Amino acid sequence: MGYEVGAPAIGPSVEEILASHASGTGSPTKTALRVADSIAARGDDGTWLSTVPREDLLAAAADVENRPGARTLPLYGVPFGVKDSIDVEGVPTTLSCPDYAYTATATAPAVQRLLDAGALYVGKTNLDQFATGLNGTRTPYTVPRSVYGNELISGGSSSGSALAVALGQVPFAVATDTAGSGRVPAALNGVVGYKPSRGLISTVGLVPACKSLDCISLMAGCIDDVDRVRAVMVGRDDDDPWSRDAGPGYTGGRIRIGLPPVDELEFFGDDEMRSAHLAFRARVERFGDVVEMSLAPFLAAGELLYQGPWVAERLVEFADFLAEHPDSIHPVVRDILRSGEKYSAKDAFAALQRLQELKAEVGRLWQRMDALVVPTIGTTFTVDEVQARPIECNTMLGHYTHFGNLLDLLGVAVPLGTTPSGRPYSATILAAACTDDIALHLAAAVLDEPRRTGAGIAAVPSPSPSTVEESV
Repeated sequence: MGYEVGAPAIGPSVEEILASHASGTGSPTKTALRVADSIAARGDDGTWLSTVPREDLLAAAADVENRPGARTLPLYGVPFGVKDSIDVEGVPTTLSCPDYAYTATATAPAVQRLLDAGALYVGKTNLDQFATGLNGTRTPYTVPRSVYGNELISGGSSSGSALAVALGQVPFAVATDTAGSGRVPAALNGVVGYKPSRGLISTVGLVPACKSLDCISLMAGCIDDVDRVRAVMVGRDDDDPWSRDAGPGYTGGRIRIGLPPVDELEFFGDDEMRSAHLAFRARVERFGDVVEMSLAPFLAAGELLYQGPWVAERLVEFADFLAEHPDSIHPVVRDILRSGEKYSAKDAFAALQRLQELKAEVGRLWQRMDALVVPTIGTTFTVDEVQARPIECNTMLGHYTHFGNLLDLLGVAVPLGTTPSGRPYSATILAAACTDDIALHLAAAVLDEPRRTGAGIAAVPSPSPSTVEESV
């Protein structure tokens, strides 16, 4: 495709866009025009599966400008993208499978909150089909590449969401993260990937991959953008049986940071990635009190995801389509779905019991630490390498992410730079459920990014009925 960008080109932040709109130097309409021009200039690079037509986007921006009290809206005219497994009313939801596509009749509550806050919906972003994969190559559409070039994979499944931010087209994008889908592409494109505690953001209107593990996540250029957007999106939804309230905000004090023993870390023979991560680890003590913490129970839980019966949970949503339209499914995704058919109820209960044992073990570790820092990915791959070894490469990409939702953790993937060969590396800050603000505070410190006073949220009320009538 010829796009050897070499680095992310993060655009204006949410704060900068809001400031320009407030001062009059910019406006939602001007911002919409910039976004439309930027997307058009790239052409079909695998980032977007559909976008709002230019005239309609400008009209939507004008509508935002004309709302009563528009300039007080927390996301006044801020553009964003949505992963194409999440519903937006009147827009096809494809999951990167044309024969599966349907036109949504309602907007997912998480997206509706953004619209109510004045944000400007731009379009649907690409993904690994059925949100099954961490590499970005499992799509019948254009296969995206990392902004770092050299045919590096974009990561997935939220490939387009990461790219839309890394290319500077939108300051944030809505993604998902069931097994690392929001952290791996963030790492491969040099952006922040925030996987909140499960249940903080409603998953109503998300086509489930594994419903008991699914989590709507965010891609952004900085922690402040994450803070501003999550303050809008987080809130209890009684229609979501996994919904729960946010935990307390960060109250100050030293953070206890867990680091695994070096001999427990795996970089799959990638010496550059190993050296880069160890150099970062050497300065972690600047941000808190370091304690050594074994990674063994975390990795043991991760092995249950694709080597256990959770893969069968994908059949709850896709079994009928698999039976009726097998040739419509990407061959690798089809094989993964079929692998779920071999598991029995006995297998499921045995795995649940084993997972509960590991949860108890990990729970005791959180008594000694507030956050655990691990590599986001141990190595990188080209598109050709992944297509030659699709399962093996994908398993390596998920080494540090697969266990996250199984163990009810949250995660923040933080970009750290590049190796001597120009490949991105990233660390993930993991923490126990509902301690999101501690992890985000640590992430901001790592990025040398000051946080606004009161950025943390303890709970966010649902939109009032009078504010939820607007749709795209």
